[in-house]
Amino acid sequence: MSFKVTFIGAGSIGFTRNLLRDLLSVPEFRDIRVAFTDISERNLEMVRQLCQRDIDANGLPIRIEATTDRREALKDAKYVFCTIRVGGLEAFRTDIEIPLRYGVDQCVGDTLCAGGIMYGQRGIPVMLDICRDIREVAAKDALLLNYANPMAMLTWACNKYGGVRTIGLCHGVQHGHRQIADVFGLKKEEVDIVCAGINHQTWYIQIRHKGRDLTGELLEAFERHPVYSRTEKVRIDMLRRFGYYSTESNGHLSEYVPWYRKRPEEIPEWIDLGSWINGETGGYLRVCIEGRNWFETDFPNWMKEPPLAFKPEHRSEEHGSYIIESLETGRLYRGHFNVVNNGVISNLPHDAVVEVPGYVDGNGINIPHVGDLPLGPAAVCNASISVQRLAVEAAVRGDDLLLRQAFLMDPLVGAVCNPKEIWQMVDEMLVAQEAWLPQYREAVAAAKARLETGRTAGTLIPHRDYQGAARLKVRTVEEMARDREAAKRNAAAADKGQDRDRA
Repeated sequence: MSFKVTFIGAGSIGFTRNLLRDLLSVPEFRDIRVAFTDISERNLEMVRQLCQRDIDANGLPIRIEATTDRREALKDAKYVFCTIRVGGLEAFRTDIEIPLRYGVDQCVGDTLCAGGIMYGQRGIPVMLDICRDIREVAAKDALLLNYANPMAMLTWACNKYGGVRTIGLCHGVQHGHRQIADVFGLKKEEVDIVCAGINHQTWYIQIRHKGRDLTGELLEAFERHPVYSRTEKVRIDMLRRFGYYSTESNGHLSEYVPWYRKRPEEIPEWIDLGSWINGETGGYLRVCIEGRNWFETDFPNWMKEPPLAFKPEHRSEEHGSYIIESLETGRLYRGHFNVVNNGVISNLPHDAVVEVPGYVDGNGINIPHVGDLPLGPAAVCNASISVQRLAVEAAVRGDDLLLRQAFLMDPLVGAVCNPKEIWQMVDEMLVAQEAWLPQYREAVAAAKARLETGRTAGTLIPHRDYQGAARLKVRTVEEMARDREAAKRNAAAADKGQDRDRA
């Protein structure tokens, strides 16, 4: 069995390496073609070396085709993995730091809120360029498997404007599934779940164990758990008030809704600083900076460690390899995927990208009808979908009025800022990210003029001297070296699409 798989943004060492291991653990895939592409020759070569060493150690005849020429990498590809981060850490800093000056305190900033909206403005034009290349040089009906954030916005743009069949993939459902099993003292495989919603706001609407419905018992189980009762306070409160548990981590979820991060003095009540993902201010930015610094310093040691073994028991829970396996071999796979709604969830907009159950086999990717979400969770999703739609259309058209409206409608931004502040914040972010926003050339020039004269929407809004309610210092390489294994895990976990200025 032979076909070509291309990885765009392949300089992400941990993510690319693990996805490749997953794929090559399928016995039928011993002689597939693999291409890596990235804008960073240095990162591309480091990852190629590591992955080729893994391949050779497992006795496979595959030679990785690594190139900075994206079209060459995509030529004849049947499947495309995308893990880009447009703007890298330079742009990501502004996603976090500029909104902070206006009191918008984000933990992650990659899906919704001010950071997620701007991340989408940078990513959507590049994704549409990738789609154009896929249409022109890849195999007919190539499948784009998108792991890049903001997941819903990018997948929405690719399907509506890119002309390429695109499925968005995330591991949030699997992580929450493990938590749910844990609070009931069960194994994950013993608990059957159905999730539906939108990426990072997907809801466990059915939880069963041996035919018994556990959904109504979940709140009590989380409240008595010795760890999650402390680390997942936002998720538990949402469960208490909406009746269903949300897939995404405490830190992620806290910035998608208006209630938990709008008052600095209250933020510590809802988060836990034991891990960045529990709500730390700028937490994901911090671990990404640390991960990049550690990877650049520690790479020679990675090459000295034992290569990865391509065995079924070592495969991760990432959906990508299982989807390809099912399509190529006919083996059935069930997961949760991000697809255009088209009525699957009947009380969410048809054009939205939803995260829902799916089944894959040799006949294709099949999405069953879910029906209505419970009214409360549907309302939460609909608020975010309105922001996503505005942000997608703004990015495609280069329309800064739609962009400003996305900021206005964002739940957390709207809870913290008034319209004049939002207008100036957007001006600042457009100017700071000019290098990655070619579609906003005229809007950037106008924003510069307003900022230079000190007038935005008729009034200068003073910057707030606010550094965040729960900010931790970026650790030095020397500090990380005291626990090398923890630093390595952090680098692998934080590097999806790391430092990808443009794919």
